[in-house]
Formats: sequence, structure tokens, C-alpha cells
Amino acid sequence: MIGRPSLLVLTAASAALAGVANAVGMAGADAPVPPSRLGVAIAEDGNARDKAATRRGRTLDLREQAVRAAEMRLKASADAAAAPPASAANAAPVPDQFDELARIYQAMKPAAAALVMEQLELDVQMRVAQRMRERSTAMIMAAMTPKGAAALTMALARRQAARPAKTAAAAATGGASPALPRTR
Repeated sequence: MIGRPSLLVLTAASAALAGVANAVGMAGADAPVPPSRLGVAIAEDGNARDKAATRRGRTLDLREQAVRAAEMRLKASADAAAAPPASAANAAPVPDQFDELARIYQAMKPAAAALVMEQLELDVQMRVAQRMRERSTAMIMAAMTPKGAAALTMALARRQAARPAKTAAAAATGGASPALPRTR
């Protein structure tokens, strides 16, 4: 009876087919699977969230530095108020508040200082920049937005242009300031 295959032959044939299919499946597992659109979207969203978290962290660091600087100024003013008044001969010159700010901004990284400095009023930016070393000012201005750097440059230029006019007026009046009477 040749017409019907036996159960043993059918089982052997199906086992052989399963083995071949398994081998084909294993060979394809080594090849990299291209990412799906959903996988790409999830990865991009994760990267965007990481960048946003980094920006928030930098902002918080800048705020923390500003708070520390404010605390230092408050402590210095409280110490100065609590100290007994010194005689005029022994009194050391009190550093200007802008000198302290200039030192703080010089100590910061230029990119961080530029972010904070651009938030200040232009007059404060100008006074702080005048008291900083030229190299520090240049590095901070390089990190500023072009609009902010241009505004600060113009303010500094106007201030420099006003100085020769004041000295020329003082020379015309004999060296004395027009608002103050001459002393002998």
C-alpha cells in the first residue's frame, strides 16, 4: 500500500520543516532591525526632554549663584552696619557695589554670566562692564545675543564719548567742576 504515508513519515517531514524554519529565523536575528517611526518618535521625545531638563538645571544654577551673591551683599552690608564707625583717617574706602558685581561676573563662566547679565538694566550692565577686566567683558559680550551685545557696546561708547566732553568743560572752567565752587 503505497498510497498513504505513515504517521512516522509525516512527523519526520514536519520536524525537518520546523528545523529549516528555525534556522532561517535564527539567521535573520543577527541583522539589525530598522527602527519604526514610533521608536524614532519616542527617542526624539526623550532627547528633547533631556535637553529641557539640562536647560532648567542651568537656569537653576544661575539663580542659585545670583542668590548666593545677594546673600553675600546682604551679609556685607549687615556687617558694615554692625561694625562701629571708624574715624575718617582710619576708614578704608568702601568698594562700590558695582565693583563687587564685576568681581562676581568675572568669576562666572562667560556663557552663564552673559545669560544673567542680559537680564539686567542697561545702565547696570554698563557700570558692571566698566569695572571688569577687558578680557572678561569681551568674553561675556561674545556669549551674549547680538542685540544685547550691541546695546551694551552703544551704551559704553556713549559713556566714553561723554567723558571727554566733561574733561573739556572742566579745562575751560579752570579745572573745577561747574557745579562745585573752586576751593583754594
